[in-house]
Amino acid sequence: MDTGGMAWLLISAALVLLMTPGLAFFYGGMVKEKSVISMMMLSFGSMGLVIVLWILYGHSMSAVSGESFFQFAGNPFEDFAMTSLVDDNEGLAGSAFGATFAIITTALVSGAIADRAKFSSWMIFAGVFATLVYFPVAAWVWGGGWIMQLGEAMGFEGIEVIDYAGGTAVHINAGAAALALAIVLGRRHGFEKGILKPHNVPLVLIGTALLWFGWFGFNVGAEGTANLIEGVPGLIFINTMAAPAAGILGWILIERIRNGRPTSIGAASGAIAGLVAITPACAVLTPGWALLLGFVSGVLCCLAVELKFKLGFDDSLDVVGLHLVGGLIGSIFPGLFAFETGLFTGGDASQLLVQVIASVAVLVYSFVVSFVVASVIQKTVGFRIRHEDEVAGVDVVVHGETGYALAR
Repeated sequence: MDTGGMAWLLISAALVLLMTPGLAFFYGGMVKEKSVISMMMLSFGSMGLVIVLWILYGHSMSAVSGESFFQFAGNPFEDFAMTSLVDDNEGLAGSAFGATFAIITTALVSGAIADRAKFSSWMIFAGVFATLVYFPVAAWVWGGGWIMQLGEAMGFEGIEVIDYAGGTAVHINAGAAALALAIVLGRRHGFEKGILKPHNVPLVLIGTALLWFGWFGFNVGAEGTANLIEGVPGLIFINTMAAPAAGILGWILIERIRNGRPTSIGAASGAIAGLVAITPACAVLTPGWALLLGFVSGVLCCLAVELKFKLGFDDSLDVVGLHLVGGLIGSIFPGLFAFETGLFTGGDASQLLVQVIASVAVLVYSFVVSFVVASVIQKTVGFRIRHEDEVAGVDVVVHGETGYALAR
C-alpha cells in the first residue's frame, strides 16, 4: 500500500470513530435533561468495551476461513489479541477501520432504551451483542461468509449481495436489536406522543453534523485504498452528500404537510435517514438515484417513527424508524436500481432477491438473539432501573452526576 492509501485508511478509521461521540451528542440532546449523562455514557461505554473485545477476538471472528457456505464466524482464538498482526502495518490499519464499525453498530442500539436502562446491564448486553451478533454478521457480509457467497450459491452468475458499508451488518442489525430491547424493557414513564421532547436541540444538531462528517469515512473509506484512483470514491462521496440532503427535504416536507411546520429535529432526522439508506448502495447508484433514495427514505422514515405509538413499543430515539426502516430501504434499493444488475437498470429479479434474503436473515437473527439475551439479563440482574429512579433521573441515580450544574 502506498503512503497516500495508508493515510486515507487511517483518516477514515478516525472519522468513523468520531461518529460514536457524534452519536452520543445526537442521542444525548434527544433525551430528558436528567438523562443526558446516562445516554451519552451508553455510547462511550460501547467504545471502551467493543474496542477491547475486537482486539481480543472480534477481529478473528469477523472473517471466515475456507469456502464453506455454512461457517458461522471465524475462530475467536485464531489470532487472539492480534498477535500475528504486530508486524503487519496494513493489516492493523484495516482492522482498526473494521473495529470502528463494530463500535458504532453496538452504540446505535442504545437509543431504544433511553431514560430507563442500567449501565451495567447495558454493558453486559453490548458485550454479548458484539460477540454473538455483530462479529458473526460482519463475517457473513464482508468476511467471506454465506451472504457474500449467496448469489453464487443460488446460481446467479455475476450477482453478489450489495452491502457496501453496512445496510445489513450495521443498520438493519442495530435496528432489529433495538426493537427487541424496546419490547423487553417496556415503555418509559409518561410514554405518550408529544410528551417526551428533546431537551437540547443544538446538541442534536452538533451530533448530526459530526455523524454526517464521519460518514464520509464510513462510506468512502470502505472503497479501499487500492481503488482510490481506479474505483469510484468520487461517486461515493457525492452520493453521501446527495442522499442525506434529499432526506432532509423529504422529512421536513412530511412535517410541513402533517403538522404545519418543519422542525430542526426533523431536518436532522431526515439527514440521518438519508445517510442510513445510502450506506449499502453508495457505490452502485448514479447521483440521481441517490437523490431519489434519500428523499424516499426521508419520507418513509418520518412516517415510520409514528408506528411506535400505534404498535405500543417505546423505541425512545427512533432507532427502529431510522435504522431498521432506513437500512431495509437502502439494502433493497440496489435490487431495483444498481448499475446493470438492478431490476429497472438492465438486470432481472436476481439482485433484488438476494438483497431481500440477506436483509430478512440479518433482521430475524439479530432480533431473536437480542431478544433472548435482553430477556435473560432482565430476569436475572435486571435491565431496567426502578420506576422511582426513572422519575428521579437516571444521571444522578446511576452515575452520580448531572448534565447541567447551574450556578446559584
